[in-house]
Parts: sequence; structure tokens; C-alpha cells
Amino acid sequence: MTDLVANPPPSEQEPADELNEPQARAVAHAEGPLVVFAGAGSGKTRVITYRIASLLAVHRVPPYRVLAVTFTNKAAGEMRRRIAGIVGEEITKELWIGTFHATCARLLRRFHDAAGLERNFVIYDDSDQRAVVARVLKELDLDDKRYPPRQVLSRIHREKQEGRGPDAFESQGFFDDAIAKVYVGYERYLKKANAVDFDDLILSVLHIAEGHGGASDDIRRRFDHVLVDEFQDVNQVQYRLVRALAASRNLCVVGDDDQSIYRWRGADVRIVRNFRHDFPDAQVIKLEQNYRSTKNVVSAALGVIKPAKDREPKELWTARDAGAPVTVVAAQNEHDEAAWVAERIHELNARGVPLGEVAIFYRVHAQSRVLEEVLRADRIPYQIIGGMRFFERAEVKDLLSYLRIIDNPRSDVDLERIINVPARKIGQATVDRLMATANALEVSLYDAIQPLAQGSALATGAKKCVLAFRELIEGLREKAKTAAPSEVAEEVLARSGYARMLDEDDSAESDARKQNLQELIGSILDYEAEAAAAGQVGTLSGYLERVTLSSDIDAMEDAPRVSMMTVHAAKGLEFDTVFITGMEDEIFPFKGPDPKRNEDIEEERRLAYVAVTRARERLYVTHAARRMIFGNTRFGMPSRFLADFPSGAVQASMTPAAASEMQWRGSSREEPSRARGPWTHPMDGGSSRRPMAPPPTRSPGERYVEREPVDVPGEGGLARGARVMHEKFGVGVIMEVDAGDDPIATVKFSGWGVKRIKARFLKTE
Repeated sequence: MTDLVANPPPSEQEPADELNEPQARAVAHAEGPLVVFAGAGSGKTRVITYRIASLLAVHRVPPYRVLAVTFTNKAAGEMRRRIAGIVGEEITKELWIGTFHATCARLLRRFHDAAGLERNFVIYDDSDQRAVVARVLKELDLDDKRYPPRQVLSRIHREKQEGRGPDAFESQGFFDDAIAKVYVGYERYLKKANAVDFDDLILSVLHIAEGHGGASDDIRRRFDHVLVDEFQDVNQVQYRLVRALAASRNLCVVGDDDQSIYRWRGADVRIVRNFRHDFPDAQVIKLEQNYRSTKNVVSAALGVIKPAKDREPKELWTARDAGAPVTVVAAQNEHDEAAWVAERIHELNARGVPLGEVAIFYRVHAQSRVLEEVLRADRIPYQIIGGMRFFERAEVKDLLSYLRIIDNPRSDVDLERIINVPARKIGQATVDRLMATANALEVSLYDAIQPLAQGSALATGAKKCVLAFRELIEGLREKAKTAAPSEVAEEVLARSGYARMLDEDDSAESDARKQNLQELIGSILDYEAEAAAAGQVGTLSGYLERVTLSSDIDAMEDAPRVSMMTVHAAKGLEFDTVFITGMEDEIFPFKGPDPKRNEDIEEERRLAYVAVTRARERLYVTHAARRMIFGNTRFGMPSRFLADFPSGAVQASMTPAAASEMQWRGSSREEPSRARGPWTHPMDGGSSRRPMAPPPTRSPGERYVEREPVDVPGEGGLARGARVMHEKFGVGVIMEVDAGDDPIATVKFSGWGVKRIKARFLKTE
């Protein structure tokens, strides 16, 4: 085993000949508590792997006496695979390696009696848990609109993650008084069903481990060594469990407080920072050498995280060369930003960078919509990591189904989807009777509502509910006759109760769903603007046709794909090339400056650090002068975090469209305050490190036919190749002009593609 530690097998990022000095000390440590602060890309998985191998081979610890806890099944599988490559599959099988939930489920099968469970207990998933809550709400005669099951369940989970049962529930108002009653009923149903939820898996084992008696003694003495990965992500209950299981005090925790980004899930960064307070004799080892990234990327990462408050000091460094500078790119708007990213991806792919080694990050899911549209238009295959495509999200599908029903009431699939969303007491039995009536009359479900309500198949209450739904749709159809599609969408959310449902479910998930719905309305506004520019009126039918066609999945699913994800989903991943988009204040960091929300800004800083450290070779950071998001246009300032990048590691640039718009507005008497150059580093004395990009020009060798300018009253002349400005799409280049009484120009706009626009809507220099 000594040779094994001295000469580990090669890995992709680290040298094959030896562990570095801090890694070797962490591996060799045998007895007592140990905390390893592992910087990004510093080889922490390697250290854990070799530490376990050392315990088995050098210190002769039986494998079944070693517990290693991770946070994902993927991480557990990777750890098991690496250890098996060192000590063999047979020995590895006896190790306890798994997530908190998987480990506790395994322990609970052995100690089920002590938890008051039968051995064949079942584990309820999210949908099972919501069904139990809905049943309890009905028993208590509580309105599920006022107390949405999802929101009630979230509150119960919050209590359990703090280790509080129904008896210790701390009510904070009238709403909580009802939650307390539901919590009691929820627990009663679980016990009756011989079932546990995910929180119970941990709590049940914790109660045994902290208790007295044979089972408690057995579970505390079961492991000689306990190792915990990603320790910065544990909550208080998980920490109590780890301490109880590590009665031997041979507890090794590995984490990085700089990468603690899950406070909204209950993670408490103070636990890893205060570990030495609980274990004063703990040995502290810091892994500060980064093997993943170039020197410029590491410098940028360290620059972002150094100003963080209360962090454990770590000086991340790398022996790698400087590499390409971190490129900070100013874009005209979110469409121009997406077009610039797509263009760079094409260039990188042509130079041999596989698409699978390219990632696009964004702070919130709603930002993906425009990026997806541009990548699809450029035929760049992509995949959404840790989420789903924008138009496949449930709330987006719900609103589109409402709009389709308004446009075409005979769409049975859409009616089935939304007839009881949000809940309006139209159960499956009523829907079944509606289907039977529709089949008998050979009409659509919508057309069957009136005949069904006039018959005797439904009770009075059910009749009122289906007629109220029909009245809702009829009112919205009447509105759609005169209102713009975006106004109809807003009316749907208001009148249907969908917006109220999300407001009442006061959770991070409901906030994200509201953002996605506002982003969908932003998509409708984009469509309306394009129609207006072409001298047309945007219609509901036109938008629905467009979105249906644009959301079809390309036939490229099996090809290597660019990875798109939120920064939260990027944790633990790495890529050759990373694009961090939307780097603007109030987008990233997501909340604006507010002294009362200092903790939020601190976590946003850690999130930025995680984003930067995912890049191995190239890092591009983009920000837009204006961005339509959540249905509103924002004029953004570059993120405050950009100022923390070391000046020598960064170069500033602009997209051609942004440079053209700056020149345009700079030479125009209108709106001079909106003319903005590229981002400049505070240490550069106000000058860019890179000259402004020139305005768009024709490609070398491009063939074209010069045409006589078409005069536009009051705006000067238009000709092929001329630059023009449109209020919505920004600066574009004319491809051709159709003369006539009301000339139409064909213009190419960055990120918007080619548009045919009435010349009177364009401005020329």
C-alpha cells in the first residue's frame, strides 16, 4: 500500500507520479478528527479514494467498518469505481459508500424495530407525500387552494430538516396553526402505512444513534472510520447524524466553504467553518493546488472569492500555464449575446473542441429560452443539465394549453391538461363522464360540457364547477378577440387563479415557475414586436404556430451536445470551455445591493466562484446592455463580481452589434445616455484592454449587387450593406430592399436572424 500511495495511477488532471504534500498528509492521517479544505479542482476525490485505500491496506481496517458519505449517487458510484480499481471489486463491495439517504435506508432495514417500523417499510416519494397531505387537508376540511399541498409539504420538510417533529413545531401565525394540524395527520398516516419520507430516513437513524439501549450502542459502534464528502453542504440534522455515527472520533470531512451554494436547501456553511470548535484536536489540511484550470482562470476565481466574508483563507494556485485570458464580452441584448455565444461555439468546434466539452451557464432557468432558440436556429445540438428544455416545463405547457384552448376549444389534449389546473374541484370521475358524453355525441370535450351539465350524470356541485370552467374560457376567448396575445396570456394567469396558486406556494420552486411564465410572456412580446416591424398584427394563432414549430426537438439527439445549465447544476462538473452568460447586477448576483440581504450576496459570490472554476482552458463571460427577462426589459450594469477579476487575467471585448449600437447612439442626438462601451476593469484607468470591435462588414469574397438607395421620408437612404437601427432588434445590416410606396427591407439582426421590416420602422445614420 505504501507504493500505492507514493505512486498512484494517473488521472486526467493530476500528475501520475505522486500525491502532492498536503494530499499525502490527508491520505496518511490515521486516527482522530480531520478536516480537509479542498479548493476547486484540487483533487479531493482522489484524496478520499486513496485515504480509504490506505485505511484498508496500511491500517488493516475491515472494509465493512468504513463509511463514506456523498451527496449524489453519481459521486458515490465514481468513488466506488475508483476504489475498486485500487483494492479490487470484492473488498470494495463490503465498504459502506452512498448518499445520506441510501446509507440511512440501509441502516434502517437493520434497525427497523428501534424506529417502530416493520422491515418491509416503504419510502414515499414526492408525489406520494403530496397525496398524503391532500388527504389530510380533506379530512381537516382545509381548502387546498388556501393551503396548497406542495407548500404545506415544503413547510413540514423545513421542520424535519431542523429536527423538529409535530410536538416541537413552532407556529408563527394563523397559517402555521393549520400546518401544525396537517403535520400531525401526515405523521399519523405515514406510521399507519409503515412508510417514511426522505427526511424520516435520516431522522429515524439519528434518533436511534442518539438514544440509549442495544440498538443505539450497536449503531454507534458500527463504524471505525467515517468520511464525508462535500461537507459544506450538510445541514444540522445530517451533521448530528455524522457525529453520532463517528463515536470513534475518526471522522474525516472534506469540503470547501467557498463552494457552499445550497443554503436554500438547508445547507449551513457555518458547520464546516466551525468544525474545529466542535473538534479542537482536529488536524486541518488545505488543498490549494488546482490541477484543472489555466492560471488566468484560477486567478479570476481567486479574485472573485477573496472578498468573501468569514471564509477559511485559501490561496488557490496552479502550476499550469497562463492560457487564454478570461474574455468579458459586452453584448447589445440577450439575442445578440446568444448569437455571439453560438458563433464562438462554431469556431471552437471547427478548431477541434468537441461540443460535449462546451458548457453555457446562466443564473436562472428563464435565461435559457433565448439561448435555446438561437442554438436551435444555428443547428447546434444541446442538452439541458439538471432541468428541462424551456418549452417542456410544466408551467410553460400549462399556459400554452390555456392559449390553445382559447384559440381552438376542440383541442381535447389541452383541455384535459388544464381543466383542473389549478385545482377547481373537477376530479377524474367528472372528466370520465365528460369523455363519455363527448364520445356519445361525437363532439369535443369542450362542446360536451354544456350537455353534460344539463343532464343528470353530475351532482349539482360538479355541474357548477364544469360550467364555471366553461365560463372562464368563454370570457378569455372574448378577450382574445380584441387583445394582443401577451395581454391574453396575462389574463389567463390572473383569471384562472394560476398566478395566485404560485403566489400562495411561497417557495423557491414556485418563484422559478413564475419567472418561467413571465419569460414565456416575453417570448410572446418578441413575436408581437416582429409582427409589428413587418407591418402585421400578431395573432394568438400565429404565435402558437411559431412556438409549436420552434419547440420541435431537432433530430440530432445522439450527436455530441453543448451542455446548458444553471450554475447550481454545474457544481461538480468541469468543461474545456465555459460561457457564463447574463453577468449583470440583479441577474448575477441575482439580487441587487441591499445591506439586509448580505448573506444572499455572499452566497451569490460563492456561486460565481463555482461557475468560474468549472472551466479548464477557456472562460467567456458575457453581459448585455439591455435584457428582456421575466417579461420586462432591464437596462443592466455589468456584474460587480467582474471588478474582482485581476486586471492581468482579463480582456474586454464587444460583440459587433454592441459596438455598432454604441457608435450609432454616440453619433445620434437621441438617447446619448444609453451609449455604452465595453466593460472596463477598474484598474485600467477607464480604458478598455482591447479596442472596440469594428462595425459589421461584408464577409471576404461575398458577392452582391449594388442597388440604388430607396428613399425613406425623413430618414435618409437605405441600401444593401447599410447599417440601420430598429428600436426592438437593435442594429442590423440591410440585405435587400423591396421598393414601393411602403418599402420593405430585409435586415439581418444579431441573435434575431433575418427579418422583413417596413422601412419606416428603421432609422439610418
